[in-house]
Amino acid sequence: MDSQFDEFLHVPARLSIVAVLAPADWVEFGFLRDSIGTSDSALSKQVSALAGAGYVDVRKSQDKRARRTFVRLTSQGREAFVRHAAALEKIVALARGGHERPAAG
Repeated sequence: MDSQFDEFLHVPARLSIVAVLAPADWVEFGFLRDSIGTSDSALSKQVSALAGAGYVDVRKSQDKRARRTFVRLTSQGREAFVRHAAALEKIVALARGGHERPAAG
């Protein structure tokens, strides 16, 4: 397997979360939940795992109406996503008959 392939990040829910976060700064929890089509509890579990790994930051704020939670990729998370996406691109290229071979890892 390619050394850039990230087993932790490859979990579908986590990969979906970082893919939504990648082009953004801070993303509101509800938007993230709706974007990936999951429940609050499932998203919270995966965000906690990503935060524990240092891949995301979580910020909570209180306005007059409600408490809001925001999530963003850390620089470590962004780098991991870029590496993992590159590893996936290599796999796809090989499946399409490309001649590039993944680096031994």
